[in-house]
Amino acid sequence: MTDATVSVRAPSAAEHAAQMAEYMRDGERLGREIGNRGPVRFKAGTVLADDILDAYWRHGFYVFENVIDKQELHELREAMADALDRAPVSKDAEVDAKGRPALGREFKRATFTYVKPLSDPVGGTKQVGGRHPSKMVEPEPGEDAPDEVVHLIFGMCQMMEPGLRLYGHPQLLAIAENINGPDFTPFNDAIFVKQPGLGGSVAWHQDGLTHWNSPDWNEGIHGFNFQVQLYPTTPGNCLWVVPGTHKQGKLDIKAMVEANGGSDRLPGAIPLTCNPGDVTMVNRQTLHCSFANTSPDLRVSMTFGFHRRASVLGAKSVLGVNDGTIYDEQRVFERSAVIAVAIDARRKHLKNEKQYTYAPFVGLEDEFRWNPETFDRVIKDYNLKDLGI
Repeated sequence: MTDATVSVRAPSAAEHAAQMAEYMRDGERLGREIGNRGPVRFKAGTVLADDILDAYWRHGFYVFENVIDKQELHELREAMADALDRAPVSKDAEVDAKGRPALGREFKRATFTYVKPLSDPVGGTKQVGGRHPSKMVEPEPGEDAPDEVVHLIFGMCQMMEPGLRLYGHPQLLAIAENINGPDFTPFNDAIFVKQPGLGGSVAWHQDGLTHWNSPDWNEGIHGFNFQVQLYPTTPGNCLWVVPGTHKQGKLDIKAMVEANGGSDRLPGAIPLTCNPGDVTMVNRQTLHCSFANTSPDLRVSMTFGFHRRASVLGAKSVLGVNDGTIYDEQRVFERSAVIAVAIDARRKHLKNEKQYTYAPFVGLEDEFRWNPETFDRVIKDYNLKDLGI
C-alpha cells in the first residue's frame, strides 16, 4: 500500500473537541488582544463612531454587543423553536415530525437544507462557485445520531414575522448605511443552525465571487454580513475569521491549508464568541469558516447581508438563485422593497422605537406598508430575487 492510499480515521466527536482545545485557547487570546467589540455607538444621528468604523475596516469584522433586547430575543427564539418544530421530518418530506404539513412547502425556494451530522457538505467541491476548496475535518458522530440535521433555513422574512421585523432593525440598517452608503442594497438571508454535537461545518472561504478581478476592486466591494446570535456562541460552535484578509484580494485557500500541514486549523484565526443578542458584522472578503460543532452548545445565527448599489447594478447573479440574471434597477428595487416593508412591520410592533429612514423609498412608504397585500406582492418568495455577487 502506498502513502497515497493510506486512509486516515476520522476522529470521534470527543477526539475532535480535544484536538481543538489548544487552538481555541489561542484564538480566544488573540481575540482579546484585538478587541474589536462593544455596543453600537453613533457620534451624531446615524453616523457611526469613528473608532468602530476604523476597527471594522482595519480587521474586516466587528462584534456589536447587546443590540437585540430581551423581549425581541424572546420573540425570535420562540419563532425559531416553532420553525424547527415544523421543519420537514427529512430533506424531501412533506410533513413534520408530528405528521403536520411541513413549514415552507408553500414557498418556491426550499426553506430548509440538511446535512449529515458533523459533516462538511461543500468543502473540496465545486458547489457555491468552488469557493470552499479544502475540506474540513468530519468527526464521527455518535451511534445514536440521526441521519441528517437541519443546517440552514432560508426566507426568514416570509416564514416568521419576528424575522421580518429584525430585518427592519434601525441600528443595523444605519450601520449598513455607514458601510455601503444610504442607497445600500440587500444581499440575502439565511439562518445557520448548529445543533449540539451534530452541527455541520462550513469550510474556509471568502464570500465574494464577482469582483475579484475588477479594476475597481477594493476591500468593501463584496459587501458584508450581519449575524444576530440567539444563544451564546462559543469557540466550539461560532464563526472563525482571519483578521485583515479582506484587504488581501482572492486568497489561495487550498495552498494555505496545505502549507499548514493539511490541517483546517489555520493560524491567526479568532473565534467570534458572542452573548445572546450580540451581532457580528463580517466583511464578505474576510477569510472565515465554522468547524463541526462537537461542543454541547446550540448556535442559531440569523444572517443577512448588504451591498453597495454600485457593486450590484449590472452584475450577473452568481449565488442563491443563480439564473444568470443581470441585476438592473428594477430587480434591485424589487428586492430592496423588503427592507421598506420590514421597517413598517417593525414600526407597527414597536411604536415607541424611532424607525430607520431608507433613502431609496422616501416618499413611497404608503406603497410598502406591512399588510396582507404587501406580503403577497413583496415578501412571499422574495428570496428568488436575492442579489448575490
